[in-house]
Amino acid sequence: MAGHEPWSAERATGIIAEHTHLEGATLPILHALQETFGYVDGGAVPLIADALNLSRAEVHGCITFYHDFRAHPAGRHEVKLCRAEACQAMGSDKLHREILSRLGCGWHETTADGSATVEPVYCLGLCANGPAALIDGEPVAHLTADALDEALAETKRETRQ
Repeated sequence: MAGHEPWSAERATGIIAEHTHLEGATLPILHALQETFGYVDGGAVPLIADALNLSRAEVHGCITFYHDFRAHPAGRHEVKLCRAEACQAMGSDKLHREILSRLGCGWHETTADGSATVEPVYCLGLCANGPAALIDGEPVAHLTADALDEALAETKRETRQ
């Protein structure tokens, strides 16, 4: 995953201002904030609400409705595990339990060492090659717990170089 800037209300205000002219600016603003900071800080809610003349509840509702927006920084690596029916038919439920146990975290959580955040997704379009996952945006077919361990270890090695 690309590095993100540390949260800054001043920087967020500038990002918001760059997007207020757009029709339906809430989503583009949220995407831009998450792209910049890696998450949408709670401090952004009143800034967005004021800029777009919305209530804080409306902005908060938008953030929580869409699963891709984070309220906290993610781990260094993002693991998205497919939970769709085709992957389930290939044993993904058991696999996911093993992966979550190995990582020591649950769905929507980050490992204690901050190395990975695990999210469920519902269909990656790799149905004939399940179980499937995305690791830092890269598709992985025929996923096993060992293959995930290896992929995360490989990304750690690449990061060190």
